[in-house]
Amino acid sequence: MRVASLDHETDFDGWRRAARDFRSAGVRPGEAIFRVGAGDGGLFDELAPGLTEGSAFSVPKAFVELAQNVILHRSEDRFDLMYRLLWRLGEEPDLMRVGSDVDVADAFERAKNVSRASHKMKAFVRFRLTEDAYGEAWVAWFEPAHRVVEKTAPFFARRFATMRWSILTPDGSAFWDTRDLTFGPPGTRDMAPAEDEVEEFWKTYYASTFNPARLKTKTMQGEMPKRYWKNLPEAELIPALVAQSSVRTEAMVAASPPRPNPRLAKTLSRITRDAAWEEGFIPSSFPELDQAVQGCRRCPLWRDATQGVCGEGPRQARLMIVGEQPGDQEDLAGRPFVGPAGQVLDAAMLEAGIEREDVFVTNAVRHFKHEPRGKRRIHQTPTTSEVTACRWWLDAERSLVKPKVILTLGATAALGVLNRKVAVTKERGQPIGLPDATALLTVHPSYLLRIPDREAADAERGRFVDDLKKVRSLL
Repeated sequence: MRVASLDHETDFDGWRRAARDFRSAGVRPGEAIFRVGAGDGGLFDELAPGLTEGSAFSVPKAFVELAQNVILHRSEDRFDLMYRLLWRLGEEPDLMRVGSDVDVADAFERAKNVSRASHKMKAFVRFRLTEDAYGEAWVAWFEPAHRVVEKTAPFFARRFATMRWSILTPDGSAFWDTRDLTFGPPGTRDMAPAEDEVEEFWKTYYASTFNPARLKTKTMQGEMPKRYWKNLPEAELIPALVAQSSVRTEAMVAASPPRPNPRLAKTLSRITRDAAWEEGFIPSSFPELDQAVQGCRRCPLWRDATQGVCGEGPRQARLMIVGEQPGDQEDLAGRPFVGPAGQVLDAAMLEAGIEREDVFVTNAVRHFKHEPRGKRRIHQTPTTSEVTACRWWLDAERSLVKPKVILTLGATAALGVLNRKVAVTKERGQPIGLPDATALLTVHPSYLLRIPDREAADAERGRFVDDLKKVRSLL
């Protein structure tokens, strides 16, 4: 047995050094033990990308990026799993593309859980106001599902750049002084304020936006897991709001509809007439565009949809990904690619080395086209006229984002971007020059979910990831 001592639970550099040395010495998986203890050094620092010193095989960059995420997982055997994959890569250089492999699937699932924990941290950190010798400071206590504080802290530095803040977790702490982001030892709950004066305003706002008629308890708990409730001020309101939902819904149904504001009715009548939007409306921001989409009547799809769904992502994203239309979950959430197809896309982008936060994702059509079948809403493909009617909104987003590369997912998305019908199978993966960007066509991730044969599905997923890697090379 060979034992490697790592500095701390997320010591990726220490693991890289030990893994390289073990691999070079021929230490097989099961004979290598990784323990958190004293250790130092950085691994592969002086090596060419993807090569291990003293070794004759290449390490895919995707593997290194995957390992960086997996090591943040709380599982005890995460170091062993990644070393086992590293060892196997020597004889199986294409191993990372075999999604059906037990170890590969396990690693990607753990990386997905880490990404989800990072996303939940962005959503559920609640700062409370306090004061110190330097004036106002904001402090939050958070208990992430995995060790993601260092991975996620840069998001808060960008989001709250002018605030001095601290995020305390059982794994470590992050500090931002409006200039530098630093990290420190673990904190405890009593080190953060229990409440502040802003909290009552926030709870009032949360209660006022709670819609009992749209309550889906399981969906809510999926998006806001109970493990986070104890640190969310609004969570104490949820049991009462849920208990009162049926009574409030009945009261809403029985109430007479209010009379519309005459000035608002006149304005909506003007902006939703059949004239082309190009004649008078030019959005200057995403919120303005989103607000206008909610009043769009350019085609009949708005009648059966919950809301219009615009794209989301950075204003200056170099990559724009265009899908077909919102699905059932996107229609309810008001956000693109949050359903099953979005999860497939997220996993494939992670494997291809593309960060979801760096991408602007949107759809060719703004409203969910479907037909009711029992309690389900079954997807229907938009017609050419519906895609054409919605192209103005897509063009407006392109003018705001100004992407370098546009990836279209499926034939409908390609129609919206290229303004012509295409055969995706014939033009897939071929860069297409546009006046403002380069377009690349591939299949929609929902197609991968519908392939019944496991081997064929894995092969198609590999092609999909290859398309994403080609997109990355164009950026």
